[in-house]
Amino acid sequence: MIHVEPIQVGEHTFIGVEVKLPKTTLISISNDRGYIMCGALDVGLLNDRLADRKIIAARAVGVRTLKELLEAPMESVTAEAEALGIHPGLPGYEALLKMV
Repeated sequence: MIHVEPIQVGEHTFIGVEVKLPKTTLISISNDRGYIMCGALDVGLLNDRLADRKIIAARAVGVRTLKELLEAPMESVTAEAEALGIHPGLPGYEALLKMV
């Protein structure tokens, strides 16, 4: 099952997506510039093999809901996200605001 909902962070609206899979749920919150995601995100792959795409993304681990993802500290970030001031430890909602 896929659930999509608008997520309001300050004055900005993002898209929250939950994809229910067997024994796990993929969770992401995005806008047209970048996204934050649950632990399934492979930041190393984005930085190494897909570096030419300049993907702005950050990952949080141990989250199970969109609300938790908003509050969780980012565990790892892409090089492009780091260039915007998004760094490990930054809460999800702050990372999203830097993507506006």
